Amino acid sequence: MADPTPTALAVQLLAILGRDNDRLTRIDNYLHGKHDDPYMPAMADDEYRLLAKRAISNWTPLLVNTPAQALYVDGYRAGDDKGKGSATDLTSPQWEHWQRSRLDARQSAVYKGALTYGHSFTLTERVKGVVLTKGLSALRTAALYEDPANDDTPHAALTVTAWPVAEVAGTARMWDGRFEYAVRFKSLDDANGVKVVRGKRHGASECPVTRFAASVDLEGRTVGVIEPMIPLQNRINQTIFDLLLAQSYGSTKVRTVTGMAPPVQRDPETGEVVYDEQGNPIPLPINHNAKRFLFAEDPDVKFGSLDETPLAGFIESIDMSIRHLSAIAQVPPHAMLGQIANLSAEALQAAEISLSRMIQEFRTGFGEAWERVFRLAAELGSAAGVDDFTGEVIWRDMEQRSLAQSADALGKLREQLGIPAKGLWKRVPNVTQTELDEWDDLADEEDSVGQLASALTRATSDPEPVTADSVAVAA
Repeated sequence: MADPTPTALAVQLLAILGRDNDRLTRIDNYLHGKHDDPYMPAMADDEYRLLAKRAISNWTPLLVNTPAQALYVDGYRAGDDKGKGSATDLTSPQWEHWQRSRLDARQSAVYKGALTYGHSFTLTERVKGVVLTKGLSALRTAALYEDPANDDTPHAALTVTAWPVAEVAGTARMWDGRFEYAVRFKSLDDANGVKVVRGKRHGASECPVTRFAASVDLEGRTVGVIEPMIPLQNRINQTIFDLLLAQSYGSTKVRTVTGMAPPVQRDPETGEVVYDEQGNPIPLPINHNAKRFLFAEDPDVKFGSLDETPLAGFIESIDMSIRHLSAIAQVPPHAMLGQIANLSAEALQAAEISLSRMIQEFRTGFGEAWERVFRLAAELGSAAGVDDFTGEVIWRDMEQRSLAQSADALGKLREQLGIPAKGLWKRVPNVTQTELDEWDDLADEEDSVGQLASALTRATSDPEPVTADSVAVAA
C-alpha cells in the first residue's frame, strides 16, 4: 500500500486535534481553575452563584508541579563502543546543543505539558546553521504513529502556528521522515479546505518531532495526572460549596421570641393606635442588634433559640476528600495539607515513597525521549552520537537530605566497602555536574602538586651520615 499523500496526512493530523480538542481544553480549564460549577438549585440567586464561584479550590496545579519540580536533567553520559556509559562531558556536542537550546530553563515546560495533558512534544531543527530544540504544546500538536504504543519515532507530526479567524485561514507546520511542509486550513474538520505546500528537507533521517508521554498504555493512549482527578476535584468543590452555604446561612445561633407583639404607632395627642390604608396597625421600627436585648412584661412571652449548623462535619469531609486525592495521585498528604509537625525523617521518607516511585517512572520515559532528541541533534549537526543508543541522561538528585547525614553515610561507604571517593561524589546532596567537573580538576591539581612535592623532597634531601651508633643499631 502506497504511503498517504502529504495532504492526506495533514487532514488526519488536523482531525486528531479536532477529536481531542474538547478533552484537552477541559483539562486545561481545570489546570487554570475553570471548573464545573457545584450543584445548586435551578433558580439560584446571585448570592448562591457568588458562593459557588468562591467554592472553587484548585488542587490540580499541585498535582502537576509536585512531580515536575523533581525532574531536572543535569547532564548526559554518552555510550562508548562497548555499550557502556562513559564519563559525563559537559563539552560534548550533545550537551552543547542542550545549553544552546536553553533547555535548563525550558525543560520544565515540556514535563508540565506531558503531566497535564498526557503528552507533549519537542521539535529539533536547524535554525540559521544552529541545531536547536524547543517544546511544542499538546493543544496545538498531533503526531501519527504506525504503532503508537511502542514507536518512539512518529510517521508524521503537525503543529498549528496560527488558528483560523473569520475568513483568514489557519497555518501549520508538518514534518514526515524527509520533508517539512507548510499547511493552510480553514477548520480542523474541513478536509476540503486543507492546502499543503512542500518545503525543504529538514535534514534528519526521521521525523524530527519527539513525544514526551507521562503514561502510555498498549492502545497508545496517553493519560496525564489531571484527567483522572477531575471527579475528586469536583467532590472537593461541592463540599466546600456546602460548607460556605452552611457558614453563610446557618452558622450563627438564631434567637426566637413568641407571644410578643411589636410596639405600634400612636397618636401623640389622643394615644390611639394609628392604622395604615389597609387598616393594619403601623409598627414602630426596632433597633435590635448584638449589643441590645429584649425584655417583656407579659408573662406569656417565651424566649428561645435555634442552634447553629455545626461545621466540623464539612471540614472533616474536605480533609477526607483531599486525602483520597493525595492517595490516588501519589502525592504525600503533608504536601497537600501542610501537616508536617512532629514527623521524623523516617516517617517523611515513608510518606514520599509512592511519589518517588512515580517520579522514577516519569524519568525513565522522559529520559528515553531526551536520548532521541540528542541523537537527532547529532545527526542534524553532523556530530558523533547519531547511533548512540547506550547513552543516558543524568537526572539531578532532588531528594532533600541533611548534609551531615549524607556525609556520615558516604564516609561509611568509603571506609567499610572501599568505594573510591570519586565514585561517591555524585551522591552528595544537590551537587551539579559543573561542580563535579570542578572537583575533578581540583583533585587532579592536588594530586600533581603532591607528586611534584614528593619528588622534590626526595631529590633534595641529604642521606643521613653513617655513624657507629647507627651501625650498632642495624647490627
